[in-house]
Amino acid sequence: MKNISIDIETFSDIDLNKCGVYKYAESPNFEILLFGYAVDGSNVQVIDITHGEQIPAEILDALPNDAITKWAFNANFERVCLSRYLRDLGISLNPFHDNHPLSTGCARFLNPKGWKCSMVWAATMGLPLSLKGVGAVLKLEDQKMDEGKALIKYFSVPCAPTKINGGRSRNLPEDALDKWSVFKTYNKRDVEVEMGIKNRLAKFPVPDSVWDEYHIDQEINDRGVRLDMDLVQ
Repeated sequence: MKNISIDIETFSDIDLNKCGVYKYAESPNFEILLFGYAVDGSNVQVIDITHGEQIPAEILDALPNDAITKWAFNANFERVCLSRYLRDLGISLNPFHDNHPLSTGCARFLNPKGWKCSMVWAATMGLPLSLKGVGAVLKLEDQKMDEGKALIKYFSVPCAPTKINGGRSRNLPEDALDKWSVFKTYNKRDVEVEMGIKNRLAKFPVPDSVWDEYHIDQEINDRGVRLDMDLVQ
């Protein structure tokens, strides 16, 4: 195992667009619904966590292993969300220790150096910064499914309680099994599109210096910025 391509579908009551992935993933109501992955370009597997399916042990072991490269489109989202997921399972994010002088204790996030982002790759080529846009420009055989936006709105964010929906504030798979089946197909397709981008751009590798910049950027965001609250007051 050298590479894993990953895409996840999640739920949180925090608005991702307004608050960013860090606050999104820290919500007590955050959870991963679907985990789509492919190892070394093999067929895509979808783990339905909502229905009790478990991510294979060898994949869980690979996530903190920096010798195995994890790929995703906008990988910051997958990395931060999976960091929360692993912490909840009691899985240590070591062997990555954040040894920066301002850091205390063990790392709270998976080491960015174990990850690469196909969105960054697309950006270096002047391509769109969306999975759908890149797939369209590259004319990939597998294209991102248009149904995704509506499915994410249905399953991944809270809904307004109404008489029609029985006053619930969240849609679960059992509320629309037909939509859930399509959602799983959508998750699988996103991994396929991401792999298609990598294959199409294989002759135009990202310089190591750019990946170094990306990893530094991720570490800065993980660590945050300390504030002198006395000065703030």
